[in-house]
Amino acid sequence: MLYALVNLSDQINVLNVFRYITFRTGGAIMTALLFVFLFGPAIIDLLRVKQGKGQPIREDGPQTHLAKKGTPTMGGLMILSGVTVSTLLWANLANSYVWIVLFVTLSYGVIGFYDDYLKVTAGKTAGVSGKLRLLAEIVVAAIAAFLVMRAGTAGFSSSLTVPFFKNVVVPLGAFFILLGVLVIAGAGNAVNLTDGLDGLAIVPVMIAAATFGLIAYLTGHYNFSRYLQIHYVPGVGELAVICGALIGAGLGFLWFNAPPAMIFMGDTGSLALGGALGAIAVATKHEIVLAIVGGLFVLETLSVIIQVASFKLTGKRVFRMAPLHHHYEQKGWKESTVVVRFWIISVVLALVGLATLKLR
Repeated sequence: MLYALVNLSDQINVLNVFRYITFRTGGAIMTALLFVFLFGPAIIDLLRVKQGKGQPIREDGPQTHLAKKGTPTMGGLMILSGVTVSTLLWANLANSYVWIVLFVTLSYGVIGFYDDYLKVTAGKTAGVSGKLRLLAEIVVAAIAAFLVMRAGTAGFSSSLTVPFFKNVVVPLGAFFILLGVLVIAGAGNAVNLTDGLDGLAIVPVMIAAATFGLIAYLTGHYNFSRYLQIHYVPGVGELAVICGALIGAGLGFLWFNAPPAMIFMGDTGSLALGGALGAIAVATKHEIVLAIVGGLFVLETLSVIIQVASFKLTGKRVFRMAPLHHHYEQKGWKESTVVVRFWIISVVLALVGLATLKLR
């Protein structure tokens, strides 16, 4: 919306600043942050009144979690509101990639919201049918992947790039849609599985968003992408603005989600945030890099897969409890210890992911 002021820059020179993605990304961070700060308390009060008992807590989970009973969920509404308002205000709305990522983010938010709604109203930890939810996620991701193919350069837009190799490009054709589904839906569910402790998921999401904000900016800048020998994707630099909005809204949410949490993000937030990261990775042609930067989410997901497979095949459990963060809680680690150490892992993995931009 504010990007339209560029049209007046010939008459008012100072408005030329709105041309710069870096300036608008900074504006998006501050706008989303202030939005959540200002409206967060009212949203929390409203959700507390509407939900009554708050998010149901697993009886078979760590006993320390029982003290969190009554804490409202659906805090993702705070994040999504801040991200949407900030993006619409600061992004170039003529850019198709902006709308594709917003489409995935808000659609996954709706899916997560419905799941949270069923849990809260029924007072149970089980929400919408897993198959129905996964089907909805697949449909949204497939549409987004198809739109990314249409928005990019013919041929290259349906290819997979491989990090550490400057000239390795794997043409996938129509199978690119399958890749998009795996990345977007996989990222959404991976963040969802990670969201189990106060502040655990939101900080790694912000770290990944900051990383992909830089990747989007460099990938969408011809000179920088040529210097780094990464594949240039016209237009994706604008996604740095959305990444900025994710960071700002995430910081605002963390203020209320810091231990002891006043609100949980719920599936409304975790599914949407993961889907957003997945969509950005697909658009920037850095799908594999997302698996590195979001390695913590991958580990959490693998722990669940390994646990289920081991129990079904052998009747034994590999971990004391899955996902992985619960395993360490059951080993006696304090919740704050698990959270901070997982944050550190996220920072290290983000640095490794950024290294792929130069090590080629």
